[in-house]
Amino acid sequence: MKILLLTHAYNCLCQRLHVELIQMGHNVSIEFDINDEVCLDAVNRFEPELIIAPFLKRAIPEQIWQNILCWIVHPGIIGDRGPSSLDWAILNQEKTWGVTILQANEVMDGGDIWASASFPMRVSSKSSIYRQEVTSASINAIKQALTNLEDKQFKAKPLSAYPLADNAKWRDVIKQSDRAISWAIDDSETILRKINSADGNPGLLTQLTNTELVNREFYLYNASIDHGLHGNPGSIIATKDKAIAIATIDSAIWVSHLAEKVIHEDISFKKPLKLPATLVLGEACHKLALQCSGSQSYKEVWHHIQTVTESNSQYNIAYLYFNFYNGAMSTEQCNALLKEYNFLAASNVEAIILMGGNDFFSNGIHLNTIESSESPSDASWQNINAMNDICQAIINTTDKLTVAAINGNAGAGGVFLALTCDLVAANDEVVLNPHYKSMGNLFGSEYWTYTLPERVGKEQALEVMHNRLPLNATQAREMSLIDFTFAKEQFLAELINTVKNIINNKEFNSYISTKVNKRLQDEKAKPLSEYREEELKQMKLNFYGFDPSYHVARYHFVNKLPKARTPSYLAKHRRVDYRKD
Repeated sequence: MKILLLTHAYNCLCQRLHVELIQMGHNVSIEFDINDEVCLDAVNRFEPELIIAPFLKRAIPEQIWQNILCWIVHPGIIGDRGPSSLDWAILNQEKTWGVTILQANEVMDGGDIWASASFPMRVSSKSSIYRQEVTSASINAIKQALTNLEDKQFKAKPLSAYPLADNAKWRDVIKQSDRAISWAIDDSETILRKINSADGNPGLLTQLTNTELVNREFYLYNASIDHGLHGNPGSIIATKDKAIAIATIDSAIWVSHLAEKVIHEDISFKKPLKLPATLVLGEACHKLALQCSGSQSYKEVWHHIQTVTESNSQYNIAYLYFNFYNGAMSTEQCNALLKEYNFLAASNVEAIILMGGNDFFSNGIHLNTIESSESPSDASWQNINAMNDICQAIINTTDKLTVAAINGNAGAGGVFLALTCDLVAANDEVVLNPHYKSMGNLFGSEYWTYTLPERVGKEQALEVMHNRLPLNATQAREMSLIDFTFAKEQFLAELINTVKNIINNKEFNSYISTKVNKRLQDEKAKPLSEYREEELKQMKLNFYGFDPSYHVARYHFVNKLPKARTPSYLAKHRRVDYRKD
């Protein structure tokens, strides 16, 4: 079937849907919803049999839905309507929520229902729930809708045919006043819920009570509770790893990122970059002179070591976590991770498992902090070298088994960070973007010119980097980009069992010996330093050369500027060689 994905952006849901529809044998093209004229042109060029809208911010043009079957992916239960579905669900503490596949018509979210799926709600941010539960439920619901479409006996039903729950109703767009924090009244759980409901976009706007911050308003992102800290409600009482702890009436809330609301003479409202909190606070944070290095509640990088006792042996496995917001790794975060890794590499463990974070394994360099720096070129250079230092350390670890546990999406340098390990495993719902070119034709580093051809061959390595398209875990395994895939629910248990079986194998010592010899042979054939030098020579041109493509692409990305066009690698109907048949 010819399916057009009409979307506001190529987000995590659209990427996964794109890949899975192609795997199901469908002919898929994508168009960004820029305006009515562009949408109509895409339809005329591609002539789709079905349009699916996984992520829209406005209605599909009437001329389109009257002539072609259009499905809207709504992140709410049957009967829920409105543009802030997930925000309200988190704020109202819904225990279960869902996704509904609706047929587009003249009523917003009011069309006939083709399928739905539900999921239990967990205490987490809107962006995290969207990436995980909403995305998975959407894929399941769309697959069911496609099955229903093939069933000649099936007929989509209107909302009136369903018994609706009390919480299934129209809700207006949520406003900052609907979730405003009252620092003198709200406890930590209430504040966490309010921040979670706004996380990602737009963020929760509030004022803090420190005298140094009077008349300044901030959007808060990525919060967690610390029951061990106390202070004057609404005031910053501690900092750690560029995060701030804000006191509440019963404890404190850690907030890792802020964006400051700024009033300009010529612009009434502007929301600047979302950045690590202390970077936004600047001099005011220095005046507070706070730190909380001993906090056990908030940490970005940490490890634990498991001692495994078998019948005839005892050994240790190290688990290294790096929970960086949105998977972005700044120079300082890379250095912190390298320090933790080097500690484990020097310790008495048989294996080091890189666990990544809660929502992402890694997405490589931190484009927002780079954009905010005095010299983005210098900041980019420092950041990519810090990433390379970690990759180099992992590649040169020859006396231990190194494992990448990709339990969340990964992109660009984050994928190639994983590929420096001996074994790479991913859960079966993960989406990987093993390329750099979408960011202004970046060449890329992280030793990809060494690790990628080793896994998939030179020809396929160049194809992966050129295509700029995502891969799901199954595709990545089938092309040998990664070694294992496990079902999401059993991912960690299956991965740990796999690692234990390798270590328990009587050939493990021989495995390590072979690993040592291969590294020596590879180094003799071409030193790692040469791979790094060659990659960085290209990256230096990206950062400092005459072509500004990287800097322009980064600026557009971090400022979330509207799309002006759909690139041809996504919109096949806009390629020069495209044929409708």
